[in-house]
Amino acid sequence: MHVIVHGGAGGVPDDPGPRQAVLDAAAARGTEAATPLDAVEAAVNVLESDERFNAGVGGAVQSDGVVRTDAGIMTSDRAVGAAAGMPGVERAVSVARVVMEETPHVLVAGERAVDLAADFGVETGVDLLTARSRERWEEANPPSEAGESPPRAHLAWLRDRWGDHDAGEGDSVDRDGGDGVDRADRGAGTLDHTDHDTVGAVASDGETFAAATSTGGRWFALAGRVGDVPQVGSGFYCAPAGGASATGFGEDIARVTLSRRAVSLLERGLDAETAAHVAIEEFGELTGSEAGLIVLDADGAGSAYNSDGMQTAVARS
Repeated sequence: MHVIVHGGAGGVPDDPGPRQAVLDAAAARGTEAATPLDAVEAAVNVLESDERFNAGVGGAVQSDGVVRTDAGIMTSDRAVGAAAGMPGVERAVSVARVVMEETPHVLVAGERAVDLAADFGVETGVDLLTARSRERWEEANPPSEAGESPPRAHLAWLRDRWGDHDAGEGDSVDRDGGDGVDRADRGAGTLDHTDHDTVGAVASDGETFAAATSTGGRWFALAGRVGDVPQVGSGFYCAPAGGASATGFGEDIARVTLSRRAVSLLERGLDAETAAHVAIEEFGELTGSEAGLIVLDADGAGSAYNSDGMQTAVARS
């Protein structure tokens, strides 16, 4: 089994060593699995359980003070499942697998996705807040009675906190992106490395592939917001040529279906490393945003990012 995992594109963490150790352990866990599908689920589960990453425990808090998790999973025969907007669900990728294997659907969301998880043995009612995320939420001056406030009140509050999704002054990225929209106009809040720390994995047994991505979303997003992660072709994609998992500014990843773009490059004959770099270069030119990719094909693994950092790990049994 060949496995590559990522811990999200964004800033450079203050202490990357422990995070890298968890990524290494996640990749190694994946190599012990019987199938690529088992491998990506097992690897991502490790990362969802570690509060260093923005997935599962320690996920981002939305504007009503709730952590909601999203995930998607896909195999190279194009079997696919996704789940979104789930409060209290740590192992979002396992729910996505339930959707793929037990329902006729591609995506299930919200409280009904939580009910589905519980009915198929995925733990629900998990406290996803950590001491750090509680502190950050309280320091953000949330709207009074955030859970009961109307969406307009949440929107007014989050505009100053949504943040400039790419890097700061002096970057070489074209922030207009060709569509006349200055990306800096989306706010100038303070970000940290957990803002984009979606996690993902791609695995292969030499013949077939699987890809999975899981996230807690984006800090201070409007309650109910769903980004790229559970959208097929955006946060994840898999085909006979290989698989990809994306991370970064979700709205723009969804606009250009970044993971599908990377896999299409594999289908055109590029190797995994080149496909990752070309897809990220095109993404930056189109959007001016930050993103990262991991890609796996029959010959090897590749990764690329245009953010300050992205940690990955590769393991092969």
